[in-house]
Amino acid sequence: MSDEEHHFESKADAGASKTFPQQAGTIRKNGYIVIKNRPCKVVEVSTSKTGKHGHAKCHFVAIDIFTGKKLEDIVPSSHNCDVPHVNRIDYQLIDISEDGFVRFQLHLCPLFIPLFF
Repeated sequence: MSDEEHHFESKADAGASKTFPQQAGTIRKNGYIVIKNRPCKVVEVSTSKTGKHGHAKCHFVAIDIFTGKKLEDIVPSSHNCDVPHVNRIDYQLIDISEDGFVRFQLHLCPLFIPLFF
């Protein structure tokens, strides 16, 4: 994990969106949710029963996918939450040269990325 901050905004240009709405009651463990404007992976979900004030509530415990920080949120189960579009790509590390370059293999095409320590 790095000390640098990553900024995540739910707004995008040209009709594209980084998030989509999903009802809080349908979000499950190992799913994704935006908490405090950060994309997170859900590690725990608990739902309270309806009380005298109306809605059942979902308590989410999640880990920021960029920083690893633990975040929590409580949302009425019938309300919508923002859910980020998440794509994961695995690379195979081929080589790290002495001058700080890293060579990855992505499917069938090699990729060269400078890495500075």
